[in-house]
Amino acid sequence: MFGIQPIHIVIIVLVALLIFGPKRLPEIGRGIGRAINEFRLGTREMTDGFREEVTRPTENQTIAPPPPASRPVVATPPAPATPGVSTPGPSTSGNFCVQCGAPNTPEANFCNNCGSALPKKVV
Repeated sequence: MFGIQPIHIVIIVLVALLIFGPKRLPEIGRGIGRAINEFRLGTREMTDGFREEVTRPTENQTIAPPPPASRPVVATPPAPATPGVSTPGPSTSGNFCVQCGAPNTPEANFCNNCGSALPKKVV
C-alpha cells in the first residue's frame, strides 16, 4: 500500500512513541480515528447531496405524466364498390387485411397487425 513496507510502519510507530510517549499515543490514535470517521461522513453527505441535486428536476423541467395505454388504430376496409356508383374520397391504393381490416403498405405480403397473408393484387 503506497509503497510502504512493514519495516517502515514499525519505524514510524517507534518514532511516534519516542516523540509523544506511551501515555499520549492512544489519545492521538483516537483523535486520528475520529478525524477519519468525520471525513468519511462528510464525503458521504456531500455525495448524497450531489446525487439528490442531479436527480431532482429543475424548475423549467416538468415531469410529464406517463402516456395513456394506447390501443392500435384499426382502419376499416373500404366498402365494396357498387356497380355504377362512384364513391368520393381517396382511392383504395392501400392493402387492407381480410382478417382484421388493418391498412398495410401496397407492397406488403402479410398484415402488419395480425400477420395473416394478404390477398394478391391483380394488376
